[in-house]
Amino acid sequence: MAATTHPSSPFGTLKQVRAGLLDVGYAESGPAAGPAVLLLHGWPYDIHSYADVSRMLAERGYRTIVPYLRGFGTTRFLADDTVRNGQQSVVAVDAVSLMDALHLDQAVVAGFDWGARTADIVAALWPERCRGLVSVSGYLIGSQEAGRHPLPPAAELQWWYQYYFATERGRAGYEQYRHDFAKLIWQIASPTWTFDDATFERTAAALDNPDHVAVVIHNYRWRLGLAEGEPEYDDLERRLAEGPVIGVPTITLEGDANGAPHPEPTAYAKKFSGAYEHRTVEGGVGHNLPQEAPEAFVQAIVDVDGF
Repeated sequence: MAATTHPSSPFGTLKQVRAGLLDVGYAESGPAAGPAVLLLHGWPYDIHSYADVSRMLAERGYRTIVPYLRGFGTTRFLADDTVRNGQQSVVAVDAVSLMDALHLDQAVVAGFDWGARTADIVAALWPERCRGLVSVSGYLIGSQEAGRHPLPPAAELQWWYQYYFATERGRAGYEQYRHDFAKLIWQIASPTWTFDDATFERTAAALDNPDHVAVVIHNYRWRLGLAEGEPEYDDLERRLAEGPVIGVPTITLEGDANGAPHPEPTAYAKKFSGAYEHRTVEGGVGHNLPQEAPEAFVQAIVDVDGF
């Protein structure tokens, strides 16, 4: 089905295309014949994390695709009875389905937060579709089994919202206060980033998607084994639970002021068997690295494309 368009800013015009189970909203920039880059956002963020990155890459001749993940922005489920599933493999299947719908054989796949996990999974399970990988906080592929193991108290404290979401009070609280909740997460995850109200509200609008709460709650409950995944994705999850090594060219990034839970680079370096480099981005850069340090993110994409 041909993509339809509607106005947006600062991307100019957003597009919609049917891909897999979704009608995906996405921004596209740069020349149509340019090398493709798929940019994947996290929670509670949206495509505007890549507004500057997309523009800079387009100026360098890249074609950038920046989709709203399921449950965000203008992305919608095609069927009312589709499970509002947030498990890790499903979001990666969405990404590959979008590439299929746009006839993209390959792309540099890049992301942070949920987007980094999704990019990692695409690189691990569909390496032929991934020309290169840029992943903030490195290797984020997990499993329900790993999620059952307790962490030291200080580490558990960082995941407070995961346990809040495990309760009905947490689901109702997020439903009622999702904008306040998102702003708090932004402040904790990027403690030195001085974003203004307009920047936040532009992204917060994407959280008003009718499926947002259901997808987010399922994501975090699934991680703890408190919600079931769908059987059709069991084989993918079994493969991911083995911690597959990623062989595509990769650059991992970490902000020096990331206040969100994240592994140390030494913990995942051996998960990348191909051309690989890790970079710590300094200057008080937090969790939302592409929006806080777009030049460093763009350089990583350009460099990994040349590995």
